[in-house]
Amino acid sequence: MPEAVSSTPRPPTRRFRWEARDIAPLVSLLVLVAFFSMVEPSFRRTSVWGAIFDQGAALALVAAGLTFVLIAAEIDLAVGNLAVWTSCFCAWLFTREFAAGAQAERPVGSLLLVGILLAPLLTAVLLGMASGMLTVWSRLPSFIITLAMLNIAMGMSKFLTHNQTLAVPPVLHALGNGRLMLGGWSIPYGVLLAAGVLVVGHLVLRHTRFGRYVYMCGGNREAARLSGVRTGSVVVGCLAVSAFCAGLGGLVNAGRLQSASVLLNQNLLLNAVACVVLGGTSLFGGEGGMGRTVIGVLTFRVLEVGLQRIQWIDEDARILLTGVVLLVALVINGLLAKRSS
Repeated sequence: MPEAVSSTPRPPTRRFRWEARDIAPLVSLLVLVAFFSMVEPSFRRTSVWGAIFDQGAALALVAAGLTFVLIAAEIDLAVGNLAVWTSCFCAWLFTREFAAGAQAERPVGSLLLVGILLAPLLTAVLLGMASGMLTVWSRLPSFIITLAMLNIAMGMSKFLTHNQTLAVPPVLHALGNGRLMLGGWSIPYGVLLAAGVLVVGHLVLRHTRFGRYVYMCGGNREAARLSGVRTGSVVVGCLAVSAFCAGLGGLVNAGRLQSASVLLNQNLLLNAVACVVLGGTSLFGGEGGMGRTVIGVLTFRVLEVGLQRIQWIDEDARILLTGVVLLVALVINGLLAKRSS
């Protein structure tokens, strides 16, 4: 049995063989960039692209975690509210009396700040693991379990905040709005964090045993189980990774807005799923990767920012056009994937 596991091939990289479904997301991105550049010349400004990357950092973090889940042929509907819970719990801890040292930015407050940031992330991971274990134990679809977890996370957030807006630690202000100066380039810290998570996620998926097991579970779970893979542990791990990334995304978004509230991150789930699928990751599992997720996030953000720059399109029309363009792009990617397979 161990020999069967060790001989499992790595996920295909297609370094020298390109298919239509591989290049379709990139072509969609380039078409959108060319269109908005012609229609609205201001779209080519550096400040516009800065907004695309800066405001897309939290979305990229959540999408990175969802990539693991979708490749494993599961779904996590709780990521948006887990992001809300993490930011609200962090802000609630920061406003407690025991955190007075951290609020005053005293030396003793440094350890408190670390705890205030890590405790919410830890609870998010535990909630993600709980979703995974319940999914495996009950044999119910993950969307049913995570739908319940979605409401649990929102309920806990409302219980702590009483629907009020709370202040967040200064370190989150820096993470959400600070920038690293490299020569003439100004790179937001949130973008650097998102890039680091995406790189680590790529390495895990493509160059580790766990990554190979994720692809195997998504491709043919029964065959993976017969090969000796603990498919239940893989599902739990993927949902834990998704919850952790959602928590990071929630903290980055709260830092950028300098506050935490249950009203934040309302569209994060649907936007993140759209980004992952736009990049070409299959909803049926076994196909996808972090590189595709990056393209999907960029496509989604270019579409959003591009429509915002066109002054003669009102808010209602922007929502309609965003939905239409996303639908067309998703259908085209899906047809190409079906044709290639």
